[in-house]
Amino acid sequence: MVKLEPLPSSERLYIRVARRIADLVKSGEVKPGDRLPSERVLADMLQVSRPSIREAMIALELSGLIEVRTGSGIFVTSGGSSISTPLVDSGVGPFEILEMRLLLEPEICALAAERISDGALQRLSELFQSMVDLNGRPEMEAIDREFHTLIATEAENTAMAQTVDWLWRLRLQSGFSRGYHRLIVEEGIFPTLEEHKAILDALMKRDPGAARQAMTVHLQAATESAARHFEGNPV
Repeated sequence: MVKLEPLPSSERLYIRVARRIADLVKSGEVKPGDRLPSERVLADMLQVSRPSIREAMIALELSGLIEVRTGSGIFVTSGGSSISTPLVDSGVGPFEILEMRLLLEPEICALAAERISDGALQRLSELFQSMVDLNGRPEMEAIDREFHTLIATEAENTAMAQTVDWLWRLRLQSGFSRGYHRLIVEEGIFPTLEEHKAILDALMKRDPGAARQAMTVHLQAATESAARHFEGNPV
């Protein structure tokens, strides 16, 4: 078993984790074709959270150093030791964004349930129908964004609305998040209709508690869906 020392704290965490694993490959301690330890084991070795390990795995996959084999695990690529793509900070990671959204959007949704206009409810219904029509297609992404940003707008708090909009723009601006989103779309992972319907129903009833719960369930499920990309590596 490869022994890893805890990471120093001078640069962004996922880059430090990715660089440490890349160094093990380049030094020959982990060889091309080797299967990496599980997410949980790596988190224990490096004394970081499992989301940080996921972010590092994304960076390594996008650099070509590892590959995810569905049902088998995460492996060092055959050319892993000679990969020269630098591991640079390419922006906020997708799990960082999801974590932030999970902290904010349930409360925003609860506020919106109290304040939302009839016109906005009608527009949300139209957006949901568009999701149904586009289910499983990449165009669904733009509809999903409008659905969430409209809810934030209807909370009638400019700071909240601008923060939610910023988080969506951040996902598009970050090369890291953009690259990972492309991977999961290629695997057919899209927003679920049932979760959006539950959010819409709670808002239609103007029920803050139900709205908060529906948004929480949705964002937790979104995080789990995004993590399914790494399901080949047992936890």
